[in-house]
Amino acid sequence: QVQLVESGGGLVQAGTSLRLSCAASGLAFSMYNMAWFRQAPGKERAFVAAINWSGGTAYYADSAKGRFTISRDNAKNMVYLQMNSLKPEDTAVYYCGADSRAYRTIDVTRAEAAFGSWGQGTQVTVSS
Repeated sequence: QVQLVESGGGLVQAGTSLRLSCAASGLAFSMYNMAWFRQAPGKERAFVAAINWSGGTAYYADSAKGRFTISRDNAKNMVYLQMNSLKPEDTAVYYCGADSRAYRTIDVTRAEAAFGSWGQGTQVTVSS
């Protein structure tokens, strides 16, 4: 059974940084793409960033490009999201997701359907 546990959220001021972490277990981690999604109050869950199984390729939502960096450590079964220059509109619950299929080529247009395992989320609140 796949288990994903996010951490690192909090209340921060606009312009500052946070690093989210996700610890994965119950899967052959190095075989699966990983992603971060977020859900703001009153909105649907939205794709933020994804990284392929090897860590060699990353994809970002337009809102994250240039500010966020996704990375992974396959030796530690960890995936990270470094968030810089945070804005109030980044306020959301951030979820870590694991692809349901090994070695899949990431298609960000179908990310919500592809990433079938989720953590419980970590709250990020950015004050202005």
